[in-house]
Amino acid sequence: MSMTKEAAEKLQDFRTRVASVAEDIIFQVFPAKIIELTATVESADAEDSPFHISHAPPSTDAKVYPLTVTATESNGPPSKRKRAEDGSASLSLANDATNARYPELVHANKHLLTLQETIKKECAQLSDCCDKVKLWVNLTMPKIEDGDNFDTRGVRQNHLARAKICSKLIKYPNIEDYTFSLMEHDEKQLFFARQNLTDIRNIYAVMADILHKNIAKIRSPRGNNRAGLY
Repeated sequence: MSMTKEAAEKLQDFRTRVASVAEDIIFQVFPAKIIELTATVESADAEDSPFHISHAPPSTDAKVYPLTVTATESNGPPSKRKRAEDGSASLSLANDATNARYPELVHANKHLLTLQETIKKECAQLSDCCDKVKLWVNLTMPKIEDGDNFDTRGVRQNHLARAKICSKLIKYPNIEDYTFSLMEHDEKQLFFARQNLTDIRNIYAVMADILHKNIAKIRSPRGNNRAGLY
C-alpha cells in the first residue's frame, strides 16, 4: 500500500514549509536572540536595568496589612476580578479570607512578578523555536537515537516558599528576622531571574553554533551520519 499522489504532494509541501521555518530560525532568529539577550544581560549591571540587584530592597514590602473585604467581594466567586478605574483587570484575593485565622495580608513582589513574566516569555519562545528545529531535523535525518531530547528549564517557582515566609510574618510581625528573610528571598529571586536570562542566551548560542556547523549534513543526510555530527 502506498500514499495517493495528492497526499504525497501535501506531505512534501508540509516538509518544505517545516524546513523553511527551521532554517529561518537557525539563521535569523537564533542570531538575533543571541544579540538581544547579550545586550540585556550586559545591561543588567546598570542601575536602570530591571534586573539590577538594587531593585531588590525597595521592591520587597514586608509590611503586614489589614484585610479589607467588602460584603460584595466576600460573597462573590473565588476567582472574581476587580476592575480598576481605568478599566483594566486587577487580581483580587484568590480565596475568601473572611474566616481566615489570620485575616491580614502581605503583598506580592510586583517587580519580581514582572521579571518572571519576562523570563516565561523568553522560555516559551525558546521552546517553540527548538520544537520547530527539532521537527525539521527529525523529518530530515534517517534515524536519530533516543536520549537526546532537549529539556528546557522552566522559571523557578518561588511563590510557595514566599508564602510560607509571609504566613510567618503575619503570625509574628514583631520578629524582624522574618522581615529580613523575605527581603533576602526576593533578592535571591532577582539574582535567579538574571541567571535564567543568561542561561537562555547561552542555549541560543550553543544551538546556533552546533546547527551552523552541521547544516550541510542536516540538509542532505547520507544514511545514518549521526556519528559524524560535531
